[in-house]
Amino acid sequence: MNLTVAMTGASGAVFSRELLRALEADARVARVDFVASESALRVVAEELELSGRTNLLEKLLGEAPAKTVQHIDADIGATIASGSYPSDGMIVLPCSMGTLAAIANGMADSLIARAADVTLKERRPLVLCVRETPLNRIHLRNMTLAAEAGATIFPCIPAFYNKPADSAEMARQFVYRVLAHLGLRQDGAYVWKGGQ
Repeated sequence: MNLTVAMTGASGAVFSRELLRALEADARVARVDFVASESALRVVAEELELSGRTNLLEKLLGEAPAKTVQHIDADIGATIASGSYPSDGMIVLPCSMGTLAAIANGMADSLIARAADVTLKERRPLVLCVRETPLNRIHLRNMTLAAEAGATIFPCIPAFYNKPADSAEMARQFVYRVLAHLGLRQDGAYVWKGGQ
């Protein structure tokens, strides 16, 4: 499986880090194309205390990437901007309201928005992990537009019933749910067993 992962400027860099780590470790994934917006770089610096684009993947993964390739958001000619490029889907985590608006309204003026546009037009899975609160009507309308175009709206809402030990575990379990949605169930994913 080849996947595209985008990280935008909403809070939640820990989610992106855990997603990239899970994909690097998953033998079913052959390649990950990763794009971070300029705003995402600022969030990473503030939330994870990792600065700069240089070696960003290595900093997020804790080691050199084996199958993840980073693209620059301004590079509209990157491979993932074309429908002919073999991709099995795209995850935007976290997805800011600005990125959601661009995707929902077909404003493909960045690599992230263009790759999402391509994902929709090729009828591939697009998972938008939106991150904002409270939501205004524009946000809600854009979510509806994106969903009507074929995207899955998957808000960054972590679970607490599994009693996560820390924010990294909380983010990891959320990421496992996102990956399960794409058919990539993860070992270690919490499964609710009801009253048993």
